[in-house]
Amino acid sequence: MFDLHQLRLEVTATDSEYRGYFEAARQRQLVVQKCTNCELLRAAIGSGCPFCGSPEWQWEPVQGTGFIYSYQIVAHAVLPAFREWVPYPLVLVELDEQRDVPWPTHDPTGTVSLRIVAMLSSRTDPSQPADEESVAIGKRVEVCFLDINDLQALPAFRLSEGPPEHSPWRAPDQ
Repeated sequence: MFDLHQLRLEVTATDSEYRGYFEAARQRQLVVQKCTNCELLRAAIGSGCPFCGSPEWQWEPVQGTGFIYSYQIVAHAVLPAFREWVPYPLVLVELDEQRDVPWPTHDPTGTVSLRIVAMLSSRTDPSQPADEESVAIGKRVEVCFLDINDLQALPAFRLSEGPPEHSPWRAPDQ
């Protein structure tokens, strides 16, 4: 168990880029930005579209399902709220939305995947980290939410029951 009450998350009323993300998280909904010009989704929150440069965007709900594209085991927590979780998995999740969509301009062979970085929680208790041994590239995950306080929640992921994207892979033990 860890105490998220130590975590201070301040999003001002005038923060047009992050406020909607955390408001949606509190409602148990994962959202990403969608460019209203080229209609591509992006997980990295920003004021301009990285694909077409347009400053126009809106929040788009996503299912919050995908697979572990990559991962890292955090051995030293920077934030005090996560010290009791150490070691814990931090995963790069490729979401199911916008898979295999061709890159719009530069590289005709590239794709515009939707990837998001988050903590990997226990399947049964989001307030606990996943076991390090259970994490592997290719395993299916689904979004869950960690309550920070009565008004805020933080999106995380947990392993799902779905079959893996491909044969799961882990770095060999040293």
